Amino acid sequence: MIFADEVGNHKSRCRQHLLRLRILARSSDDAALSRDVINEIREATNAIIAEAEAMSRTAVQAIGEHGPEAETFLLVRITRLAAAADRAVGAARNRDISGLRTHLGHFDALTSAIWAVERAVYGQHALPRQRLRERADS
Repeated sequence: MIFADEVGNHKSRCRQHLLRLRILARSSDDAALSRDVINEIREATNAIIAEAEAMSRTAVQAIGEHGPEAETFLLVRITRLAAAADRAVGAARNRDISGLRTHLGHFDALTSAIWAVERAVYGQHALPRQRLRERADS
């Protein structure tokens, strides 16, 4: 599987989880924040973080010699994403609907930023290198 396909798969799964979070954020009110809804929020944010981490590993492997800088760059963004997820889940547990929506909005923005960075920086450089490797392996 080439780099673009792998990243596309991670991004597709990420979008599904983001959609679920957006629905939960819009439909949540104090009474609707049951333990099940809180768990759904936690599971969706964890799944998004996992997809972003997987994309990061794929990008770092694909760009080769720039790995340490790229890895640090992406790790900082994943860490920020995880912190935003923790704040959102904390707000849900505290039944803070306004805080939940704010933190999920921030989480959504951070997720979009990670994918924008991947597309703008790593997507342009990694795909040709991957193709060269595939040709060499053939």
